[in-house]
Amino acid sequence: MDEEPDEKPTPVIGIVGPCSAGKTTLAGALRQAGYYARHIAQEHSFAPRMWQVIGHAQVLIFLDVTYPVSQARRWLDWQPADWEEQQRRLAHAREHADLYLHTDDLSIEAVREAAMAFLSTQGRERP
Repeated sequence: MDEEPDEKPTPVIGIVGPCSAGKTTLAGALRQAGYYARHIAQEHSFAPRMWQVIGHAQVLIFLDVTYPVSQARRWLDWQPADWEEQQRRLAHAREHADLYLHTDDLSIEAVREAAMAFLSTQGRERP
């Protein structure tokens, strides 16, 4: 679970995507680097704009993963139809993402580096 500071520094970096895409891992790595990053469980919500309304994300990173790779990373008691439903629930966030990364063939370090490189090109240096 993400820790909530008393005052949220800006920008709030929201991370969304289907289960096992690497959201929690990336959020932790970005927080460790000094960013205010949070995993937003948009994939479980029926509210398409949850990432905006509840998550208050000013920068949105979308991590994607295929169903077979998600199962290889962490066995989940779900079927391809469940993954497809998550993709449907994530459509609005995917459309509005500032950065999209397909993580199937990326290491944890490569995802972290890509996110940090993107943030630096957007003038979002470490706080």
